[in-house]
Amino acid sequence: MAEKTGECGKMYRQEAGRKGGYKVARERGPEFYRRIGRKGGEKVAEERGSEFYRAIGRKAAKAEETKVGQLMKSSLRKVKK
Repeated sequence: MAEKTGECGKMYRQEAGRKGGYKVARERGPEFYRRIGRKGGEKVAEERGSEFYRAIGRKAAKAEETKVGQLMKSSLRKVKK
């Protein structure tokens, strides 16, 4: 991957962040991300309650339903032609 550089050959923030993220992933591994994800989820549940997660689930289900419906309509149009 070629590094993007700005003025005076300095690295852009995006590239620096990407490189730092890869380094953390190599050094700490997937269990680190599981552990911090679990801690974050517990904190959100503590602060916002279980209704927050139910609302997210309903939104996701509705979005998936809409997406599936659009795909089916698109497929039916192709069949009718």
